[in-house]
Amino acid sequence: MSETVQSKPDYRLIIILLSGAFISFLSNTFLNVALPAIKNDFGVSTSAVQWVSTAYMLVSGIIIPTTAYLMQKFSAKSLFLAAMGLFLIGTIVSGFAPAFIVLIIGRMIQASGSAMLMPLLMNIMIVSFPPNQRGTAMGLFSLVMFFAPAIGPTVSGIVVERYSWHMLFFMMIPILVIVLGVGFWKLPKIKQHKEAHIDIPSIVLSTIGFGGVLYGLSSAGEYGLADTRVLIPLFIGLAGVTTYVLRQMKLEHPMLDFRVYKYPMYTIASIIIGAANMALFAGMILIPIFMQDIQGLSPLDTGLLMLPGALIMGFMSPVSGKLFDMYGPKNMAVVGLTIAVVTTFFLSRLEIDTPFSYLLTIYMVRALGMTLVNTPVMTNGMNSLPPHLTPHGSSLNSMLNQVSGSIGIALLITVMQTYTNLQLRGMDNPTETMINQATLDGINLAFLVGTGFLFIGLVSAFFLKRIVPDDVIGQSFNKARPIDDEVKKLNK
Repeated sequence: MSETVQSKPDYRLIIILLSGAFISFLSNTFLNVALPAIKNDFGVSTSAVQWVSTAYMLVSGIIIPTTAYLMQKFSAKSLFLAAMGLFLIGTIVSGFAPAFIVLIIGRMIQASGSAMLMPLLMNIMIVSFPPNQRGTAMGLFSLVMFFAPAIGPTVSGIVVERYSWHMLFFMMIPILVIVLGVGFWKLPKIKQHKEAHIDIPSIVLSTIGFGGVLYGLSSAGEYGLADTRVLIPLFIGLAGVTTYVLRQMKLEHPMLDFRVYKYPMYTIASIIIGAANMALFAGMILIPIFMQDIQGLSPLDTGLLMLPGALIMGFMSPVSGKLFDMYGPKNMAVVGLTIAVVTTFFLSRLEIDTPFSYLLTIYMVRALGMTLVNTPVMTNGMNSLPPHLTPHGSSLNSMLNQVSGSIGIALLITVMQTYTNLQLRGMDNPTETMINQATLDGINLAFLVGTGFLFIGLVSAFFLKRIVPDDVIGQSFNKARPIDDEVKKLNK
């Protein structure tokens, strides 16, 4: 990977990276529908089986802060092969797991490989395309990042209904072997020309900090935010993160350079994407709870509800990238977030007998709104960074997606459970109808809070300005600024 934009994108590299990333991102939501079957097979509790997902999330959060260093130290080919190799090993271990702890270990190995791929792929997209084409390129990236996890529940529901959950891992193995083999033979090995430094205290601090935060947040849905089992790791994690950030600001060669937040458009992009993810990923949990626990529908029904939205995300992600190249980020983000705010508010008005068709329509329109936001905002934010900061911007973007999604899930699930318990307090032997109504009230309140997250993003979108790096018009890349007129001249 070179620090400068390549004159001609290497499509071999991009296609192979996209293929590997698609499989790894698919695994993020692949097991959600299969958790009841895994719980029954191994005889573990509901809280214990959640570690299949939690362990994956924890390792991802710990690995991501090191990826900026890895991208500077090693070639894209070396990193890709290492990431896919680890992911393949983890998949094999998980598929043949004879005990629950072995499955957890396999998922952690998977996560250590998967965590490298998203920042690597984003960085390749940024350095491979000129700025006036980056919207289209990042549209392809968004296609993988959002479409793969979105179809995970549908595919998983179909497979688990007919076969054992082990098949979810077995079916990935041959695909991973092919992608790994093609990558080994076809990926170009671009030499690195940048000195990279590793700081052991930073690795320790990031592990304690991000591990503690994500562990605390992932436990909040089960124990509540006020429980010591949540507060203690959360406090330790926040202290670790704070110390880690302060240390990076003092290091001559930081492992993760937080100076990217000196660029206003990158900061605004982070606020918008973080707010949108908090509502988006929490919705992926709340909708299945409503459909399965309250309406009594099957996991497959839930997956089928999410499928059209996933298809819209898949179709619109590249389209929104092209629209960004033409019109810039502000109008698209405002329209998209307005749609997301309205549809999420509608989801806060659910009834026990809400028709499937109504849910399907709202979910599809909501997905459309989200696709108009993520690609333009993320591309504009990355465009505002000088080349030497793009690996750090990519890694921080990946970490933001991980952490904001976790925070959203933790907060909204906690809101739902707390309000449900409040509704049921004082009731002796509540009936199933009463429990369902209390749970529904909790879900509605959680969606209302999610609407608030999205409204914060909508307000922030009005401050967006189109950014194209100065080197596009033959100037030094010491800064980045709005140059819509110059872009129009270049397009001519």
